[in-house]
Amino acid sequence: MSATLSLPISEMSTFEKLRAMEELWAELTRNADAYDSPAWHGDVLRERDKRVAEGRETYMKWEDVKRELSALSS
Repeated sequence: MSATLSLPISEMSTFEKLRAMEELWAELTRNADAYDSPAWHGDVLRERDKRVAEGRETYMKWEDVKRELSALSS
C-alpha cells in the first residue's frame, strides 16, 4: 500500500521544517530495528570517524545546528 503525502514545504518556516524533520525522525527511530542499514553505510561511518580522529573533520551537535538555524530564521 502506498500513500501520497503532500506538504507545503516551500511555504513552511524553517522552524516548521525542523519540527517536521524531528517528528519524522522520532517516528522512524521508534521502529529502528525494523530497518536495515545499507551495506555502504558502515563504510561511510568508519571513514568519517577516521577523518574526525585525524582532525580533518568536525561535527556539530544537532541541538547546536537547530539553534543556529532558528537564529537565521528570526
